[in-house]
Amino acid sequence: MRVLAINCGSSTLKFKLVDVDGATRTLAKGLVERIGDEKASLTFSAEGGVSHQRAPAPDHEAAILVVLDRLASASLAAPEAFGHRVVHGGDRFSGPALIDEGVMSHIEDLGELAPLHNGPSLAAIKASLRATSPPVPMVAVFDTAFHRTMPERASLYPIPRELTEKHGIRRYGFHGTAHRCMVERYSALTATPAEETSLVTLQLGNGCSATAVSGGRSVDTSMGFTPLEGLMMGTRSGSVDPSLVGFLMRREGVDASLIEGWLNKRSGLLGISETSRDVRTLLGAEERGDRRAALALQMFCDRVRKHVGAYLAVLGGADAIIFGGGIGENAPLIRERVLAGLGWCGLVLDPRRNASAVGVEARITSDVSKIHAYVVLVDEETRIAEDTAHLLLAGVEGDE
Repeated sequence: MRVLAINCGSSTLKFKLVDVDGATRTLAKGLVERIGDEKASLTFSAEGGVSHQRAPAPDHEAAILVVLDRLASASLAAPEAFGHRVVHGGDRFSGPALIDEGVMSHIEDLGELAPLHNGPSLAAIKASLRATSPPVPMVAVFDTAFHRTMPERASLYPIPRELTEKHGIRRYGFHGTAHRCMVERYSALTATPAEETSLVTLQLGNGCSATAVSGGRSVDTSMGFTPLEGLMMGTRSGSVDPSLVGFLMRREGVDASLIEGWLNKRSGLLGISETSRDVRTLLGAEERGDRRAALALQMFCDRVRKHVGAYLAVLGGADAIIFGGGIGENAPLIRERVLAGLGWCGLVLDPRRNASAVGVEARITSDVSKIHAYVVLVDEETRIAEDTAHLLLAGVEGDE
């Protein structure tokens, strides 16, 4: 089955056309960047090589059409199904779901809780449905599904139970497909059954989250009711004193939605540095003596380290700390700073291994380390394609 996996960010759209037939094979992949900007571009990779071009993509609907046109021009067979990453699935979905009007309505209703992602995903889904004739099956793969295994002590907030039950308030967790991928890659690299793993997984990119994994299952995670909670991120503040919202409402004379926008889009690395949300840019600025860039990076690494320490306590120790995501996979200096000071738990970083682990999978700790750290390559799109195919094929077999 040929599945087109779609992974929408707030201003990006990653895609991968995958043949899921025994051995999974990538037919094409790429990225539409700067959606909504006149400089929007498409990077496309297939057997013919890699190409870069400007792309008319004022929104995610237009971006989908750009992708489908490029796939058609490459003479690739049309997708037989689409798999869409959806960030927030609420408490309804514990696994992938065949998209229908009811599923789309649920995704739309949860847009308030994932304002940077659910809207773009829904736009891409609707555009995909309109663009395929005859229509092909569409499957939603939810970031929240992996974290449904969290116990109540981790998933509930200490607020009045009547409010929890009335409004469905709980810690849902996000980046689930990425964290699951990290568990699976560690299991494969070390020949350890997933159900025997005890890990702290770190998805570090523009969005960041940490997860405590016991027996291959999520038992705690840093993001909560929305993707805003937890670690400091590219433009998101991460956890702050909840009273800050009311304080700023009174002092600035604005409503809560505007402040939520500040916390989601103007905070984090960008808010502290006042120059960039990109770690690569900030590392360069730090080298040139930019004190605010240096402070932003220090705060970022300190907050990740605090979560690592907390989750080692939750797990009673762990086999390994796993780095994934654009920062986790490509920034050795950030990994070094995150792991600094963890000698108390027996972790010994190997500087040479760490420096060479850029865009490759590797163990970055010394042979004598009592707890190891690994870099793995997170491939959400392949997991989305495989989940989509498995759901649809299971449905076909069930009908028979």
